[in-house]
Amino acid sequence: MTNNIRNIAIIAHVDHGKTTLVDELLKAGGAYGEHQQAGERAMDSMDLEREKGITIKAKNTSVKWNDYTVNIVDTPGHADFGGEVERVMKMVDGVLLLVDAHDGPQAQTRFVLRKALQQGLTPIVVVNKIDRDHSDPEGVHDRVLELFLELEASEEQFEAPFVYGSAKNGFFVKSLDDEQKDVTPLLETIIEHVQAPDSDPDAAFKMLASNIDWDDYVGRVAMGKVQSGSVKKGDSIFRICKDGSKVRGKVTKVFEYSSLSNQESAEGVAGNIVGVAGFEDIDIGDTLSADAEVEALPFVAIDPPTVKMQFSINDGPYGGREGKHVTSRAIKDRLDRELKTNVSIEVEDTDKAGVFEVAARGAMQISVLVETMRREGYEVLVSRPMVITRKSESGELEEPFESLFVEVPEEYTGGVMKSLANRRARIEDMGTNAHGATIEATISTRGLIGFEFELLNLTSGHGVMSHLFKEYAPHCGEITTRNTGTLVSMSTGTAMAYSLLPLEERGKLFVAPGDEVYEGQIIGENPRKDDLPVNPVKAKSLTNHRSATKGITVGLAPPIKMSLERAIEYIEADELLEATPSHLRLRKRILDPHERKRAEKARKAEAGL
Repeated sequence: MTNNIRNIAIIAHVDHGKTTLVDELLKAGGAYGEHQQAGERAMDSMDLEREKGITIKAKNTSVKWNDYTVNIVDTPGHADFGGEVERVMKMVDGVLLLVDAHDGPQAQTRFVLRKALQQGLTPIVVVNKIDRDHSDPEGVHDRVLELFLELEASEEQFEAPFVYGSAKNGFFVKSLDDEQKDVTPLLETIIEHVQAPDSDPDAAFKMLASNIDWDDYVGRVAMGKVQSGSVKKGDSIFRICKDGSKVRGKVTKVFEYSSLSNQESAEGVAGNIVGVAGFEDIDIGDTLSADAEVEALPFVAIDPPTVKMQFSINDGPYGGREGKHVTSRAIKDRLDRELKTNVSIEVEDTDKAGVFEVAARGAMQISVLVETMRREGYEVLVSRPMVITRKSESGELEEPFESLFVEVPEEYTGGVMKSLANRRARIEDMGTNAHGATIEATISTRGLIGFEFELLNLTSGHGVMSHLFKEYAPHCGEITTRNTGTLVSMSTGTAMAYSLLPLEERGKLFVAPGDEVYEGQIIGENPRKDDLPVNPVKAKSLTNHRSATKGITVGLAPPIKMSLERAIEYIEADELLEATPSHLRLRKRILDPHERKRAEKARKAEAGL
């Protein structure tokens, strides 16, 4: 049975066609009956994944083809979700490296591929989108081999087979001259080149929990590859925790992951990827075993978080109006629940009541958590991302740096270079390709916060960037990422068109007439550096005299509506983002203007200014 199983993960940069490829393999394996409509991006099950067009959580499926079972793990392409990828590598024996026939391997691909090669996994390179204009499959072939050399691949890994095709059009070929028919050549390559799992069916059952799933009927489900033996419902087995403690439990269900759903299985056999239920507190990295005396299986080391943000209860005037979960206890329970399924974040209590510190790989990862909580009915205040610094052995302050890859049309290069210089980036390399100029730079994680939106503005939406963690290095000094001040409301009430019209001349507005605002809320951007107190709620006083300016007939420009990620990266250290199920509001940490002034004076006195 084990010889007919193949376990593979798919590695790709964001938007290189990974989820579409899985759809095609599912079709080839007969996942859809004749009466069933084939879904698009079937593996993107979360609402957020469908909206953003990216994979956030690693997910399993399997394709039955001839007598073989091919277990496929769809991994995220964004570096912020790298924790999902690292632990998946323990479940698989090979990886499909999917690269765009035009863009070639990108930054995130490099990050995940390095992890896969270090684990000794067999790569198969799939060059996708060869049907598009400007595609250059031969050039991409050479660039992938260069990447293998750079990442110190073994000789065997360097001899990886190449497959070319188009997932969208449903064909793959082993050579560019072959007939473009279907995805069979890809499945043949997987069967031929990926080894069957190295597992012993006759030994006692043993499995490492590499992922956690949730089932409404049986609760937590530990997912992983069965290393040896087999497991079925009713078996009595041990959970060996990372600290060495052992807990006995009974298996309540065994799941197999097939095509589009998980099905209850009679038995989880050696080499297969299965889900085992019955342990309520099981964590990622624990070992399940039939033998209590066995040693715990080694778990992959996860890269440490580089940014942290504060989560706190919504103490604004409108707090508790829209959300169902508004207490600090509810927020803490939700963050603890997230910890159980997401190994790459850390949560700590702070010395202030109701304020929690969440550390993660990047701002994108935390913004996905905030958006998920909003949709679940939570109200929460979040701070600007702060980098996690550390002291070197010599006592020098160090901060995280990242490798940044930017692609922009040539006419915008000057503006982008100036912005990078302001953010204290060090340019490593410059070049050109069919899209325009490419810039490779090393930049501190602090300097990177908010850069993506600036890049989109500078390049009228044409700039593309990707980044990955490089190293901790000496602190690079003060960086200014926002050159504007804010318009801060001095009153609470409903915003009026009469008041907003003159304010529009002062800066860009974030609110429209009829929006409810409160004292200390940021209602717009001031082009100058300082904060300007304004009154957006003053109504026109009615008299029985006919006014010369009979009425305001001139329309206001539509207010700027920021996305959650943009808002998180926009705010400064003394500001917060209020995220509720139906509103995103920017506000000052201290709402009262007099208290704000006192706090600012105290801060300056402390700094000796």
